[in-house]
Parts: sequence; C-alpha cells; structure tokens
Amino acid sequence: MPKISQKIDKLTNSILNRISGESFATDVLELKREELKNLKRGWRFEWKKEFQNGKVYKLVNRYAPEVIQGLISLVNGNDHIYINLIETAPHNFGSNKIYEGVAGNLVAFACKLSLDCGFDGYVSFEAKTKLIGHYEKTLKAKLLTHNRMYIDKNAAENLIDKYFNS
Repeated sequence: MPKISQKIDKLTNSILNRISGESFATDVLELKREELKNLKRGWRFEWKKEFQNGKVYKLVNRYAPEVIQGLISLVNGNDHIYINLIETAPHNFGSNKIYEGVAGNLVAFACKLSLDCGFDGYVSFEAKTKLIGHYEKTLKAKLLTHNRMYIDKNAAENLIDKYFNS
C-alpha cells in the first residue's frame, strides 16, 4: 500500500491564492477516466491505476472547474473511508505553488464522505514515517499501528466545519 506523503500546507476555508490572498470556493467531483488524458506533466503518481483501487475525486475552483487543483483516491472500508492516495496538482506543489489548502480540502472531503456514508467521519491512511507528527498536528490524526493513522469523529467534524460550513 502506498504511504501518504502529501504535506498539509495550510488549513483554509477553501483554497487560498498565495499571491493575491484571495479565497476561492471549491467543488470536489468524481474524476472521469477520460479526464486522465488532460492531466499534464508533473503529476508524481499514476492516477490511471487508482481507478482499480477505488474512486478518484478532483478538487476544482468552482469558478474555473476545468483546472484540477488536486486529486484523491478513496476506498470504502465498510466502517470508514480509506485514503489510498492524495496529491496536489503540480502547480500547487513546492515553494512556487499557486494555491494553499488543497490537501486539507481533500482530506476534509474524505471526512465528509465518511460522515455521509454513516461512518461518523472516520478516515484512515498510511503515512510516511517522517510525516506522522505533521498529520497529528495539522489534522489531529491519531496513530493506530506502525504507519496507519486515522481521523476520528471530532477531528473530522472540525475539518468538515472548516471547509464545508463556511
């Protein structure tokens, strides 16, 4: 199983343009297989493979939905949602990124989906060892075993409130 290595740069109420400081409302939509060909160079993962594992969702600016800001692959674990993979778009990665808040927004969506499925917001994922402390601090995730982490009901509700009740 892949280990999640996406840093949570900032928890915002939407996505925040680093240059202008302007916030933009977002939508999370299921990615269609035919949209894979529109993914430009720079994506680090093979998203085509993720269609075999679960559902892939894209985060878009509500007012520019043709530009994908990030992707997340989610699996229904029957009592929680499992994040198989998460990645910000190449233009939102590194020191020259355009938007902050993309990864946090996608994790909040996973929590909301879990809540909608009747799983009380519970989400789990495998974290790279060096990021465990980061996820504990930013997402209030808890360590379950070795690298397996989870977001509980309270942490999920906080993320959902931040991104979906504004």
